[in-house]
Amino acid sequence: MKKLLLVVAFFAPLCVYGADDCATRRNVPEDVMSLQDVINMGLCRNPQTAAAYASLRSSHFNKNAGYANYLPSVSAGLSAGKNYREKHWDDWSFGASISASYLIFDFGKRTADMNQMIAAYRAAGFDYDETVQNFVYGLVGSYYELLNADANVESAEKALSVAQTAYDTANKKFKAGVVAKADVLKAETTLASSKLSLERAKNNREITKGTLLTKLSFPANQNIVIADMESEFGSATETENIDELIKIAREKRPDLLKASANKDAAWHKRNSAFLRNLPSISASGSISWNDDSLPGVFEPTSNKINGSIGIRASMPLFAGFANMYGLRAAESDYERAKYNEMQTNNAAMMDVYTAYQNYKTAQTVLTQTDALLKSATESEKVTAGMYKVGRATMLDWQQAQSELVDAQRQNNSAKYDLFVKRAAVALAIGDIKSELEGVK
Repeated sequence: MKKLLLVVAFFAPLCVYGADDCATRRNVPEDVMSLQDVINMGLCRNPQTAAAYASLRSSHFNKNAGYANYLPSVSAGLSAGKNYREKHWDDWSFGASISASYLIFDFGKRTADMNQMIAAYRAAGFDYDETVQNFVYGLVGSYYELLNADANVESAEKALSVAQTAYDTANKKFKAGVVAKADVLKAETTLASSKLSLERAKNNREITKGTLLTKLSFPANQNIVIADMESEFGSATETENIDELIKIAREKRPDLLKASANKDAAWHKRNSAFLRNLPSISASGSISWNDDSLPGVFEPTSNKINGSIGIRASMPLFAGFANMYGLRAAESDYERAKYNEMQTNNAAMMDVYTAYQNYKTAQTVLTQTDALLKSATESEKVTAGMYKVGRATMLDWQQAQSELVDAQRQNNSAKYDLFVKRAAVALAIGDIKSELEGVK
């Protein structure tokens, strides 16, 4: 329960993004939005997390309703009527009553029912936590994808500038009679290809932007400006070892905690089904008032107020085998919950291991693409200089440009893929909050 309260305490503030009109606003804020701003906005407006929270509140109220079994039940009634006899109607008769009953002892059945509802409430809380974390992870991925798309557009613009320089250089040299017309045509082809690549990059950016806006519940045709990540964030630094991550996952991963809570609920349900076959003892009391005097008869000494108190013991003897089959069904549900917990645990450990390995690989890939981009940039500069002095062909320069464009794309992809893989590790251990704490 303490873990559940911590989860709600962390995510509740995120649902109230700075502005009071967060949930109702129709336009994206014009300011540059950081990752934290995007997440806050998304949690404030997302219907999926709102529905999960409504489900959590429903479970909370169901749990509270379970405490009614520990309190007495009281009911009251009023009556009014008239009898027909001897071919005429009697005068109206009136009555009122109030009764109360209290369960004294039931061998712990109501406690089992209460514990079942408490466990179900805990499971609903962890389900809400899982829904929020998955949604946050999706926002993180879309955020980085848009940054990657922006970087690819910038790289495509640089590639177009280089291709334009190559074309202008080849054209000047052709007019001077230094190179053949083929060099100009090759450079023109590369220039046209670069323009096409730029348009494709812009189109991909628009689609990626629309995806992020849709997750924020805004129209896809609006505009959003997001901040790039700090260069230090997501760098190839050593993280916790796999054993430490698994330990954290066992303590924080919501689907593991939910599976455990569901198993506890099934266990208490099984106990309740067994205890239903045992006797229960209740106390009861009632008081009533009735005025049913005959017409025209005055009875000043008549007793119109009655009451009773008593203790009642009851035990089910036969209910058409319903209790027996209910107990067997509850036992089967408990067995299923245990196996579901085992399966969830195995899948979670594999998720942690896979996310960890992917992150370590992403760190290596980023280092390699950094070196590749640096080498390709120098190669393009050298080849361009050599072509200008006649020591390289246009084909050489085209090849260098192609390698540079490819290196830039790979480096962009590796950089933001590392951010996503880092978030995937946080999601795998059930602690997406740790990912957000590294973002400023």
